[in-house]
Amino acid sequence: MSRVIHTDSTGKERNRLMRSCAELLRHLSAKQSIDAEAKDMMACLILSLREIDRGIDESAAVWEKRDYWLKAEQLRQRWGWVSYTADQLEALVRQEAWHRLPELMVRLLPHFAEIKITRFTRESDLWDGCYERLLSTLQ
Repeated sequence: MSRVIHTDSTGKERNRLMRSCAELLRHLSAKQSIDAEAKDMMACLILSLREIDRGIDESAAVWEKRDYWLKAEQLRQRWGWVSYTADQLEALVRQEAWHRLPELMVRLLPHFAEIKITRFTRESDLWDGCYERLLSTLQ
């Protein structure tokens, strides 16, 4: 029997999700008002951040299994903002405090500054229905 090789590592998945978040932030910053699509984009952003956070825990667990405790802790420290930000954005959605969105987006943008977007590669089907999915997980 041969080995199973996973080509999609948590790092690759994290990079893909970070790119998606960066594009979502660009789309959201162009919105003039909070409509259904903007809510879907926000929900997709939150779900993506949650997925990044899960990947960080998985990566850190692998480092800990190999007794690289310091490396695992550094990884958690470097990406600690993800869980905190997802919690803040989730609270914004739950309370429907959309007036706080610009402030949170300004704090988020530096984390995505390294990602250069010359053209959008994500389609709207990425965020379609995410708001309802997020609301169903909050209950």
